[in-house]
Amino acid sequence: MAHRTAAVDRPPAMADVARLAGVSAQTVSRVLSGHPNVQEKTRTKVLAAVEQLGYRRNSAARALSSGRSRTIGVVTLQTTFYSRAAVTSGIENAAREAGYTVSTATTASLDTSAIEDALSRLADQDVEGVILSVPLTHTSPRIEQLTRSVPTITIDGSRTAATEVVAVDQTLAARLATRHLLDLGHDTVWHIAGPEEWLEAAARRDGWRATLQEAGRAVPPPLEGDWSPASGYRNGLILGRIPDATAVFVASDEMAFGVIRALHELGRRVPDDISVVGVDDIELAEYCSPSLTTVAQPFTQMGALAVAHLLRHIEDPDARAEPALVEPRLKVRASTTRGRARREGDAAGAQAARGTARATTPHPQGPPQA
Repeated sequence: MAHRTAAVDRPPAMADVARLAGVSAQTVSRVLSGHPNVQEKTRTKVLAAVEQLGYRRNSAARALSSGRSRTIGVVTLQTTFYSRAAVTSGIENAAREAGYTVSTATTASLDTSAIEDALSRLADQDVEGVILSVPLTHTSPRIEQLTRSVPTITIDGSRTAATEVVAVDQTLAARLATRHLLDLGHDTVWHIAGPEEWLEAAARRDGWRATLQEAGRAVPPPLEGDWSPASGYRNGLILGRIPDATAVFVASDEMAFGVIRALHELGRRVPDDISVVGVDDIELAEYCSPSLTTVAQPFTQMGALAVAHLLRHIEDPDARAEPALVEPRLKVRASTTRGRARREGDAAGAQAARGTARATTPHPQGPPQA
């Protein structure tokens, strides 16, 4: 009589695998846990039965037998922004390759009480480590206690006494954008910043201001957005009415899209009248009109690096690592061009050169007079 693959009203259990393989349930457990003291012939029979039955081991049972959940927790903000989704995707891919699952706890705000709640939910699931993917501008005794009890990595520059940091150098990102616009001959660079409570936004604002000050340029008052295209649009309507504004560094690509839309509606051409640089290099940046010059952030790499640091921390909780800063890259596209004064100077120089050439060109002699 053929073995039944499973009862019709339940998934296959470990006892079904043991029965089909002709071994005990304990032997099945040892095979699935990777125990070394199992004969290869027995291991092969058990794995064949697992494949035939389509058995999937319950994660709770696996945790009980091994003492490890092989689960990573991620605290992230409840948002539709591309950057957060891209980082989370990088975390999930890297965790999967390492044999871990990911449990995500979202928070609707950046209040310490909301972050405490998210960390507590993950701790209750017995996660082996946590990646904190939200800006932590303020900590609390509860957050400190939770991050001491569970290995924790942050990926935006925030830090508690017990966490390790993996982050993009946001100050450098701002310097690259601002320096690019100054090198094109713009007198100064305006800035549309992200929310004040975000560490990334603060670092970009600081990098922009420092670059202007070091170049001896005027520092315009920053305009503040909230990362959304709508906030970029609102600030673009303000910026577009400032006659002397010829260059702007926008703290995210999504806000930059809104800025470009507002400038277009006001009749200010990008880049001829105002050059625009964003940050992130999301997929749409290359395909907007004009294509967006931006500072690229390696979101997938960030997620993978955070997982690698966390797994090392899990294996050796006493080991301490220096913060890992990833360098961003400037990607020049069609939304930036030379400043108006430099273009006019180049045009005047070219005209003068043409006039000089005409003045120094010898005129052909006419025929000799008889």
